Amino acid sequence: MFTNCLSHATVSSHTFFILFSIAAITDSFSQYRDVPLNSSITSVQPMTGIVLWTDNHKNKKDAISLEYSYMLYNSVVKEKGVYDWSSVDALLEKVASRRHQAILRFRFVYPGYKTSVPDYIKSLDDYNETEGESEGETTWFPDWTHKELHGFTLEFYSELAERYDKDPRIAFIQTGFGLWAEYHIYDGPFILGKTFPSKEFQAAFFKHLDTVFVTTPWNISIDAADEKYSPFKQQSDLKSISFGLFDDSFMCEDHSEYNSRCWNFFGPKRYLYSPAGGEFSYYTDYDQKHVLDPQGIHGVSWENACKTFHISYMIGNDQVDYQTMDRIKEAGMAAGYKFRITRFLLSDDSALIEVKNTGVAPIYYDAYVAVGGIRARESLKLLEPDSSIICNFAINKNSLNLTIECDHLVPGQQIEYEANLKETSTVRNTITQKSQKFPSSGRLSLFLPDGRLVYSRNIRSLNKEIFSILRQIHSETLAEGILFYRFESRDQYHHGRVLLTLDNLKNRLSYAY
Repeated sequence: MFTNCLSHATVSSHTFFILFSIAAITDSFSQYRDVPLNSSITSVQPMTGIVLWTDNHKNKKDAISLEYSYMLYNSVVKEKGVYDWSSVDALLEKVASRRHQAILRFRFVYPGYKTSVPDYIKSLDDYNETEGESEGETTWFPDWTHKELHGFTLEFYSELAERYDKDPRIAFIQTGFGLWAEYHIYDGPFILGKTFPSKEFQAAFFKHLDTVFVTTPWNISIDAADEKYSPFKQQSDLKSISFGLFDDSFMCEDHSEYNSRCWNFFGPKRYLYSPAGGEFSYYTDYDQKHVLDPQGIHGVSWENACKTFHISYMIGNDQVDYQTMDRIKEAGMAAGYKFRITRFLLSDDSALIEVKNTGVAPIYYDAYVAVGGIRARESLKLLEPDSSIICNFAINKNSLNLTIECDHLVPGQQIEYEANLKETSTVRNTITQKSQKFPSSGRLSLFLPDGRLVYSRNIRSLNKEIFSILRQIHSETLAEGILFYRFESRDQYHHGRVLLTLDNLKNRLSYAY
């Protein structure tokens, strides 16, 4: 729990001393004051919310922050090794001009259409696609026996990542194989290794994407949990790759059965490092018409399902026909991250700011608290729901404007935050050698200097809890250093910095407060 925080030591202390010492930390807090701050979140936050297609007639509204589009491989590549990204750039520019970001999904197969395999591959003598029927339409399927298609697919994603990996116009990439790239051929000629790529190639594909995409999160369908199609059951190590998931029949009637099993197959904590998204179920007209009704459908409301699966985005293109834009905006604001400033302290030359994620999912790009344009070192990226981070950094007091900055935004976008902080009297960090007594029960939290939360728990007895913590770290090799602490009870709030050293750990803890 506290790896690299403390030195290994035999701990026998049964009491909890909080001592203030000038020698403990040379850069003492000196004097801090609470800064009043009021702010509210009034918009769907970037990279979250209900998603409309790029051709939806209501995509100019501020009820959304994301737009979705299928993309074709052969619109980019017609000749071997020649890439023309103009169609992609044109689409991204249109989306960004509406102050939105894009979710793109390249697909090979769509019912009723020929494949989007580039013509130079189709023209090869030994390349033979399969013509079949899917959803009552004549449909073509790629020839996955051909090595040229394998090589092209890997090369394509290398080129895509090289050009767009840090492009703020793109929020997320979806990918996959089969119908709609949704990891199945539920209706049509399924032949593993022929109309659907072999499991060996799929494994190589996932490892390749894990290498080429450094910044942009990419998602695959939850249907990849089915061992009929994918290699994940046989090669469980592939699940350690940091891809996100999308569920293209979200909130369908049997969602608690098949869909939930698929989500759980990939691990209930995957959202902590990769986004969860999807599309509202099209299984029935009822699903589409009522999915955003306040009471929800099939006994589950959107807000509850969003929280349960930690959803960041959800495609709901037809919702404009059934719901008001105000409801679509409200529903979108229930998804993804949401930041609250819970503490804003100011000294002569620095700020101490506590940020809590009150949303249902983390943010998946770097974002930073800033005061007067000066950013904290600590990133809010991957801050868990219902968790906090403390940012302590030098500032210029000429400007106290607090913002949350992110380089992965298009012009006109901003990350908002909630705050309701009132000014109080100056907090003096007095120096004393007496023990500081706190209430016996409350919530104790410990943070590393970089702001990472390493311990947070509601406790009944402070003395017993500290002894329990020390007992837990007894057998670990840990580095000496400084931790931030916060202790909250019903009517009191204490915070400060603690210096943990080998000498004082055996008998007591020295605190600078």
